[in-house]
Amino acid sequence: MRHWLAALMLTMLATLAPAQEIRTLTVAGGCFWCVEADFEKVPGVIEVVSGYTGGTVPDPTYEMVTRGGTGHYEAVQIFYDPARINRETLLHMFLRSVDPTDPGGQFCDRGESYRTAIFAADADEAQVARAAIARAEADLGQAVVTPVLSLGAFYEAEDYHQDYYKGSDFVLTRFGPRRQSVAYGLYREACGRDARVLALWGDAAPFAK
Repeated sequence: MRHWLAALMLTMLATLAPAQEIRTLTVAGGCFWCVEADFEKVPGVIEVVSGYTGGTVPDPTYEMVTRGGTGHYEAVQIFYDPARINRETLLHMFLRSVDPTDPGGQFCDRGESYRTAIFAADADEAQVARAAIARAEADLGQAVVTPVLSLGAFYEAEDYHQDYYKGSDFVLTRFGPRRQSVAYGLYREACGRDARVLALWGDAAPFAK
């Protein structure tokens, strides 16, 4: 972890009961800006970090991953307090915040790095993930293509990707210069993420409006 994030996590650990520990869920749901923005609103979630995992290339950059060929997904690690929210609930929310029927990417973002996936560190985590997928298939009445993959190395994305959705720096968009937070909102709407999730999941969608 970068030094600032490690310090933050240690501070947060100190606020928990001694017998409790922060746990981590790693998922890929298309654009990591959007997944980070969604899950940082969830009570019991302490921090969400954007990054890359699932591939074979060490220390990948954003340009390398989006260009393809690294095998990496845009992913996030969700740090949560299990005394306040459990893994099953987070997975339930995750699968209903994406289009898990799409094998080619998510919404307007296409290609291998934008596919969905759930990453499991051990057999117990894999079993919980497969159960969540089975429930999603039953609720949706369609096959879910989101795989459960073994969790390997997770590489944090560049600093400018972290908390992109609330950034105040100006960036150049097709609409002209905009603050990051505004540019993020324009991107999310133009990409059709919430519209597709609502069409697929309806009232069960936890974040789409």
